[in-house]
Amino acid sequence: MPKKRSGGGLSPLQQATKFLGVSVLAGAVMAGIALPAAGALGLAAKGSVQGFDDIPDNLKSPQLSQRTTILDSKGNQLASVYSRDRTVVELKDISPYMQKAIVAIEDSRFYQHGAIDLKGVLRALNKNAQSGGVSQGASTLTQQLVKNYFVEEAGDDPTKVAEATQQTLGRKVRELKYAIQIEEKLGKKKILENYLNITFFGEQAYGVEAASERYFSKHAKDLTLPQSALLAGIVQSPTRYDPINDEAEAKKRRNTVLARMAEVGDISKAEALAAEKTDLGLKVSQPKNGCITAVKGASFFCKYVEKVFLSDPVFGKTKEARAKIWNQGGLTIRTTLDPQAQDSVQASLKDHIYKSDKVAAAATLVEPGTGKILGMGQSKPYGYGKNETEYNYSVNADMGGSNFGFPTGSTFKPFVAAAALEQGLPATQQYPAPYSMDYPSPVSTCSGKNWVNTDGATVENESESEKGPYALKEAMAKSVNTYFVQMISDIGLCPVVSMTNKLGVVQGNGDKIPEVPAIALGSKGLSPLTMASAYAAFANEGTYCTPIAIESITRKVGNEQKSLAVPKSTCSRAMSKKTADTVNTVLRGVVDSGTGQEAGLTDRESAGKTGTTDSRKNAWFVGYTPQLAGAVWVGSAKQNVEMTSIRIGGVWHDQVYGADTPGPIWKDAMTGALEGKQVENFQLVNIPDPVKDKGKNDGGKNGDTTGTDNGGTTDGGTTPTPTFSFPDGFIQGTTNGGNNGNGNGGNRG
Repeated sequence: MPKKRSGGGLSPLQQATKFLGVSVLAGAVMAGIALPAAGALGLAAKGSVQGFDDIPDNLKSPQLSQRTTILDSKGNQLASVYSRDRTVVELKDISPYMQKAIVAIEDSRFYQHGAIDLKGVLRALNKNAQSGGVSQGASTLTQQLVKNYFVEEAGDDPTKVAEATQQTLGRKVRELKYAIQIEEKLGKKKILENYLNITFFGEQAYGVEAASERYFSKHAKDLTLPQSALLAGIVQSPTRYDPINDEAEAKKRRNTVLARMAEVGDISKAEALAAEKTDLGLKVSQPKNGCITAVKGASFFCKYVEKVFLSDPVFGKTKEARAKIWNQGGLTIRTTLDPQAQDSVQASLKDHIYKSDKVAAAATLVEPGTGKILGMGQSKPYGYGKNETEYNYSVNADMGGSNFGFPTGSTFKPFVAAAALEQGLPATQQYPAPYSMDYPSPVSTCSGKNWVNTDGATVENESESEKGPYALKEAMAKSVNTYFVQMISDIGLCPVVSMTNKLGVVQGNGDKIPEVPAIALGSKGLSPLTMASAYAAFANEGTYCTPIAIESITRKVGNEQKSLAVPKSTCSRAMSKKTADTVNTVLRGVVDSGTGQEAGLTDRESAGKTGTTDSRKNAWFVGYTPQLAGAVWVGSAKQNVEMTSIRIGGVWHDQVYGADTPGPIWKDAMTGALEGKQVENFQLVNIPDPVKDKGKNDGGKNGDTTGTDNGGTTDGGTTPTPTFSFPDGFIQGTTNGGNNGNGNGGNRG
């Protein structure tokens, strides 16, 4: 049994035989004849050899994977992402020294031979036989280019990569035929350009432009002679000749390249000697790959953009097709992120909450009428270390967010109010709204099967002093729970879930809002992006627009930039303009004189709603101006922190409220985002206060009073006393005269 040697386990005789076979093979290829099976050449090797003429003639240069650049709305770079860090450049943008160096060391007869260098094969055969190993190869630059094409096509699939690099005669035959094809089709200059763009230079750098930036922080066109020689030397073994990890070995290799350049006449011996005396002159730029490197705190938004690309069918019919385009890269993605708004979001979060706090905060800003996401950030940075997270608290689970979103508390109440107004209830609608009560039962649903309070569940207000009767505006300002539970019982659950569907409101896990009365109190988990987008419909006169993050995409294909289609915001009417104007008026009262006073803007009109959940595990403020809507959540992502007796952002809180923690974050974020922008106002409506206007009952106007007596008037200053009535879902108002307010006038009190 023959002894194994260093040359891949083959003896010198076996290696000589193999190289002789390659030589014969090359000659046969040059002659254009069909090749028999490998056994006919007396060669033992893994893999079969197709008949030469049976190999398809359709090798195409693959779309090289390149870095993708993500920009904000003004064209500033946020991040670059890539599976392979590569920037394709033309030959004219590569230093002539680099062109000469790579040819000298890898294929010095490149311009003299065709696809195969027979002299090189014989020379390598002789040298390897003498050394007892494989000390010199014989592949031309063209053959190496073909091999790199196969590797590039294989992508990150280990099986395909192994097939592309396997040492078999079958692969060699394919490589040879395609090398001939490329020589005929491209010519020497284009082959050299493609080779310098595709080959690997170590340290995650693919192609000479990325390598030049990595090692010297400059463009490939500016490389000097010694720098070019260093890069050319790396190609043979990027790990062994890595100048960052082994400067001495890299310098030795560089000098070998310089000597070879002098030997073939590319430079003089004096130039080579002078270059050899210089140090490596490294100016290393660390790889900045992925959204984790995004500037302006935009890492989470960057990941959201990536999720949009990988999930939206506009970028490809299948998940695999979209992933292939993303991994190939070469994209320039201009997003909707406004730098002013984003800076303001990040500054506000930093001012009000520390990343080391027990709780976190997330904020999202959306433009009404367009759906554009202008700002998105959170207090805990993107990452995998202490006080960092990879979860985007602003979005739903399928887009990288938490599993279920976060319960919204009273910020859900405006959806109930909008549904009621759309059903015809007046803005003066009164309910008894006691401090505490059982959930009303039964309550109608879309399916026709009533919801029934079989467990005796109860609901109560924040304070025992909160006792009705209340009308809508005051109930919203004080965030009276029992009022909205009574309202949802009055109109039924179907109008409410119909409204939330129109406003794009789904739970954090993607499920629709369930038909249970507790939704009036924000019992289900939603995301800040969902809430900001829904409230933007109020600002946009009742029209909801789906959120978008991408404005445009161009893709570099060869030397051309091609535009790709991007998802567009879809706008649809969710409620009448009158309803939206009424909700705006009601919510303006929240920041003027209600629970949200600490969040109200001082330089322009604003509207919004506070929200706090059971045990104070979540606190919200969601609000808007005519030009901008925003949502801020504060809480624990794991929902395991009760925000009582707690310090947040250096401020002590006995109890956290929506107004005192998320409110100021919202206020500062919105103020900065809108600075310098034109002031716009809401179209407010007049909403009489039926409690203050006692005795001023105009019985001829439907819904303006709490009771009628068939068109007559009540007695002087007598106050109509509402009586809550189930199960028919109507409020019945009575006057001192005893007339039923549910009479011919059809009023609902």
